Amino acid sequence: MEKHNKVTRQGAPTETIGIDLGDKISCYAIVDEMGNLMEEGKFRNQPESIRKHFGQGVPARVALEVGSKSAWITRELKQLRHEVIVANARQVKWITASDQKNDRVDALKLARLARVDTELLAPVEHRSESQQAELSVIRARDAVVRARALLVNAARGMAKGLGHRLPKAITKTFGVRTLKDLPAPLRPALAGLLEQIDQLSATIHGYDEAIARLIERHPEVVRLKTISGVGPLTAMTFVLTLGSAERFTHSRDVAGYLGLRPRQKQSGVCDPQLGIAKSGDRYLRKLLVQCAHHVLGCFGRDSALRRWGLVKSEGSKNAKKRAIVAVARKLAILLHVCG
Repeated sequence: MEKHNKVTRQGAPTETIGIDLGDKISCYAIVDEMGNLMEEGKFRNQPESIRKHFGQGVPARVALEVGSKSAWITRELKQLRHEVIVANARQVKWITASDQKNDRVDALKLARLARVDTELLAPVEHRSESQQAELSVIRARDAVVRARALLVNAARGMAKGLGHRLPKAITKTFGVRTLKDLPAPLRPALAGLLEQIDQLSATIHGYDEAIARLIERHPEVVRLKTISGVGPLTAMTFVLTLGSAERFTHSRDVAGYLGLRPRQKQSGVCDPQLGIAKSGDRYLRKLLVQCAHHVLGCFGRDSALRRWGLVKSEGSKNAKKRAIVAVARKLAILLHVCG
């Protein structure tokens, strides 16, 4: 790629590179130890292009925002001996909320922030390539489950329109069982849809078997499953999402990492009570909330956590909602302690 507005590089002892990642092409800016722009340009999101632009010269500090491509690009840059800082875009409001936002400006801001203090970027840690591949199995299963739920809900809605109700239980033979009792007017519309539902159920079963094989590689999951309300899927997702439990100094930090802590907007004497931050991994947070529903539900086993949650849920409907989130937060802490 051609470089634009290039400034001659004098081989400064310390260089900081900011990269604004795009879909196919990314922008970069290089500053010296004083924050002066030395070079800026673009490169393709391909390993050979990354090596061409950043494989020469001395190792530098590189800052880029977290995103769908940041994991593998980070690994490529680390192989070139660069120090890589992955910024949490949600925390860098100077960039995301700017009224002069463009790729070149964002790359320069990232470089200057990383030069001054990396903590300003609220850096995140990527999983390893193997952990990311294993987590993709769980993500794929979730996508198929959501697709099946969409089709089941569509079938239920059409059936209700003609005064017919489909079976409640969704099993691997849901479509076959439903088709037997389906009224003739609905058969042309729902036959193919019900067939797809059964095929998706078979696919989900295949993913469940793959996850069971993953659990065999992670003995720590066996310990996590002993926590009341936590199943193998939640335990496996927790292990793979955190990547390395040692990076959290305190177990309470995990709850904040998953967005289960209350937001804060304190100023002077004003300190309103706000909802949870909802940052971090949405899917794991959803699983923990589902586990909390089970703990506090009629099928939950008696435990100190259940009794604590039931006390907090007394009163209004909002109190029950807050109790579910509080139990989910404690489950996240317990999972880290036991892991």
